[in-house]
Amino acid sequence: MTGVTIERLGDAALVVRSPLARELLADLTARPLPGVREAVPALDVLTVLYDPLRVDAGGLSAALRERLARLRPGGEANARTHVLPVTFGGPDLGWCACQAGLSVSDFVRALCGTPLTVAFLGFTPGFAFLAGLPGRLRMPRLSAPRERVPAGSVALGGPWAGVYPRETPGGWRLVGHTDAVLFDPWRPEPVLWQAGDRVRFEVRA
Repeated sequence: MTGVTIERLGDAALVVRSPLARELLADLTARPLPGVREAVPALDVLTVLYDPLRVDAGGLSAALRERLARLRPGGEANARTHVLPVTFGGPDLGWCACQAGLSVSDFVRALCGTPLTVAFLGFTPGFAFLAGLPGRLRMPRLSAPRERVPAGSVALGGPWAGVYPRETPGGWRLVGHTDAVLFDPWRPEPVLWQAGDRVRFEVRA
């Protein structure tokens, strides 16, 4: 398969770079390979941690390539859809609408009409980098990050949308707020979403 590289990372991990990294994660979750301990996703990257006493790097690399050869884009069997009610009116909403050349109401309508996908998780527990923003909704980050961004803030930064799970510093443009709990260590699944899940914002009634 073209566009795929698999490299060793130490003696117990492989780094898979492929446009189908998300689909490979879903496939490994549904049908684990012997010796694989964990698979950690990033953007078009999957780091596969394995037990070197149970499987060797060469054999695992060949098995991963075989899996990738059978996958198709958008084939995440376990992908879910999350609809987040948002109260729009963040401090940067008007600025973002102006930047996009839209009225505030049209900007909100465009953002809510955009299907997003969880590309990967990072920054802080529960924070998802949401891909899929069209060009006019992509906003430059702040030149100086805010010291405090409230939990639940819906934000735009570069090609990404995101929601801050807890109060942290942050440099993205804030356009709204949701009460959705993105990270709860006491839940059976502490993080609300996973790579490959679909996300849609809607105006909170």
